[in-house]
Amino acid sequence: MDSLIAASARALAAGDALGALKRVALRDDPPALALRGIAMAQLGEHPRARELLRRAARGFGAHEEVARARCVVAEAEVALAVRDLGSSPRVLAAALATLEAHADHANVLQARLIAARRFLLLGRLDDAEAALAQIDARGLPPSLAAVAELSAAELALRSLRITPARAALAHAHAAAERAQVPALLAEVAEARAALDRPAARRLVAGGEQMLRLDEVATLLASDALVVDACRRGLSAGGAWRTLARRPMLFSLARLLAEGWPGDVSRETLIESAFRTRRPDETHRARLRVEIGRLRALVRPLATIEATERGFVLKPLGERDVTVLVPPIDGDQASLLALLSDGAAWSTSALALALGASQRTVQRALAELEAEGRVRAIGQARARRWLAPPLSGFTTILLLPAALPIE
Repeated sequence: MDSLIAASARALAAGDALGALKRVALRDDPPALALRGIAMAQLGEHPRARELLRRAARGFGAHEEVARARCVVAEAEVALAVRDLGSSPRVLAAALATLEAHADHANVLQARLIAARRFLLLGRLDDAEAALAQIDARGLPPSLAAVAELSAAELALRSLRITPARAALAHAHAAAERAQVPALLAEVAEARAALDRPAARRLVAGGEQMLRLDEVATLLASDALVVDACRRGLSAGGAWRTLARRPMLFSLARLLAEGWPGDVSRETLIESAFRTRRPDETHRARLRVEIGRLRALVRPLATIEATERGFVLKPLGERDVTVLVPPIDGDQASLLALLSDGAAWSTSALALALGASQRTVQRALAELEAEGRVRAIGQARARRWLAPPLSGFTTILLLPAALPIE
């Protein structure tokens, strides 16, 4: 490694992308191309960064498989930054195996972190937890340690494990201070601020109460029957029943919870859940069927009894009933939560993260664009979508595929 390459690498490690470029900007040998690509990525020029990293990978010879694997890992990180989530994870896995075989521990950990962060974006929290479990942050370079702790904190927050999240964020802050990378310090500060912002609303008589994440965790761990509109399910005493894939049943459960301790009329249930203003006998028959299904699903937590005018929710064990709703209303809340991270998302990446069809996402984006809440950049396959940050509250509970509370 010549002196200019070494100096450029040291500048990149310190977060000085311009200083790194000054040393290798006019060189086209593979090591210089790789460093230029990483520097361009740090400057936000992601398409150019991917091009340079691919050229570098092609330029390394057959005997330089470690260098090629490092380029693959760097490109995977750029792909994560531009929310290109459709690429096959096998390429990254092959690069990781090569790096492991050559005992390149720092880049092995980098590859594992990229895989874990990708799982977090896709809402695959079990997979993210398994990936992070293989990473030992002790002895890592400060910048890598900060990213590892940030990922662990995000996983804990998404799982509503507040104490481990605070500890991970404290470790991330200490590592970011040692690294002295401004972008890392800003990311840690933003994550810590999320703990103090409202995360959900609790409906109470005559109004609503804003709750922070720790207050939400306390409520869900309490003995109350909580109808959770953030993650579409019911919680009581630590038990959890998900209705995320049963929107009709969840709509009925929420209506009954909002009417508790009284009953809710059949007309109100039909009009709100079935979205019709002219109910007939077919709707009444369908309501009986759906109530029967809901009754079976919530049996360990509550009963649903028929009354003269409708139905009433009766929690077991004399529990109170609470309705927890997101900080913002609307069917596109999870979509807005993903877009509010400041990155430019493609419709295919949004569909992957939300577990929805690409056409469904396109329709939702068209509605949001008409309301001026999102905007598009680029054309055709290069089109990406952005939204302004949702200030004043955290979107943790709006992100898709949160871990159920067992």
